[in-house]
Amino acid sequence: MADSYLRLIIISLLMLVTDWYLFQAVKAVFRKYDEKTRRAIALVFWFFSAVVIASLFLVVFVTLPDELRKGLMLTAILLVLFKFFALPALIIDDLRRGLVSFIRWIRKRFNPAPPAEGELKEVENKISRSEFLSKAGLLVGSVPLATLGYGIVSNSVYDYRVHRVKLKFPDLPAAFHGLRIAQLSDIHAGSLSAKRTGAVAAGIELLMREKPDVAFFTGDLVNDETAEMRNWVNVFEKLKAPLGVFSVTGNHDYGDYRQWSSPAAKKRNFEDLKRVHANMGWNLLMNQHHLLKQGGEQLAIIGVENWGAIARFPQYGRLEEARKGTEDAAVKLLLSHDPSHWRAQVLPEFSDIDATFSGHTHGMQFGVRFKQFQWSPAQYVYPEWAGLYREGGQQLYVNVGYGFLGYPGRVGMRPEITIFELERG
Repeated sequence: MADSYLRLIIISLLMLVTDWYLFQAVKAVFRKYDEKTRRAIALVFWFFSAVVIASLFLVVFVTLPDELRKGLMLTAILLVLFKFFALPALIIDDLRRGLVSFIRWIRKRFNPAPPAEGELKEVENKISRSEFLSKAGLLVGSVPLATLGYGIVSNSVYDYRVHRVKLKFPDLPAAFHGLRIAQLSDIHAGSLSAKRTGAVAAGIELLMREKPDVAFFTGDLVNDETAEMRNWVNVFEKLKAPLGVFSVTGNHDYGDYRQWSSPAAKKRNFEDLKRVHANMGWNLLMNQHHLLKQGGEQLAIIGVENWGAIARFPQYGRLEEARKGTEDAAVKLLLSHDPSHWRAQVLPEFSDIDATFSGHTHGMQFGVRFKQFQWSPAQYVYPEWAGLYREGGQQLYVNVGYGFLGYPGRVGMRPEITIFELERG
């Protein structure tokens, strides 16, 4: 607990220093206004600065009503993004002023004669904070703020899109040619609004109209605790497939991100989560596999618990254990929540895994996505963050998620339902 307080105090001090720096630009922009207006602007600025810092402590150390916690998190995220995008223009301005000051010092060093009064005034004006660049910085910071705001009011988090992907395997048995697989990922039930139950259910109906033979769910059913699923079981239990629905756990499903009254309470929560999967008719694969058998041929569905290459994410997955008994399967499909698992362990150690299905990244709920081009800040954290990837004879597909976390919007990264069709080739 003491370490958490210390970390938050250090973060808060850094944020205050950043806010002080940003406030210099605000003062430059409004310097021509009357004293009363400038004081009001200063009060508003520092009020929101205090809100961000207070939100950090409240979310971490105080049990808050869910809607209040989400509101505080959202406010903090938006304000931090505003500052992040505004700062570069201000830094450029100060580098410019520093360069002009340095040149002035050099001139004075080698030409000690004082400049004429008019020239001195011109130099002083040049090195004062640029009102233009200050305005530019604040304007640039406002663009993502407005964009993310639109992502909230547009209800983009419930605008489900179907992505169709053909997966080719050279050794696919004829019995499995044309097999249709649906994938959902990252439902995050705790983020979904009860007022939008109809929209969430419509997404499942959209999936079912695709008539998949098999369905995969690749983790993060909840945000923090199983109780979040209380009002959603009757929606997601409608996800059915003739050959079965198979699921795995994601990093959020273990309850690692909240305080529990005891280790027993945390364990009980996880056992409840496993029962929810079973009650919905989903086959939860906990480092296990299932063999689909058709026409005397076998296709292996392997599921592992969360395994993340980034240090803060748990590594509960045991792929070696899960794949035992799949030796005779012509094709092996792996469900693993975190796509970093693919490059860190699957590629170097398990060349017999033909395709991996993941989620986790959400595409950071922000970016652009076209057939021939996609971009998101997620790519600076995850080399594989959305869509289909191939390396050697192995493939990975990353679904950007059905739900959302933290920021209740999506900009350019619509919630995804993926339909795969298997082909020999």
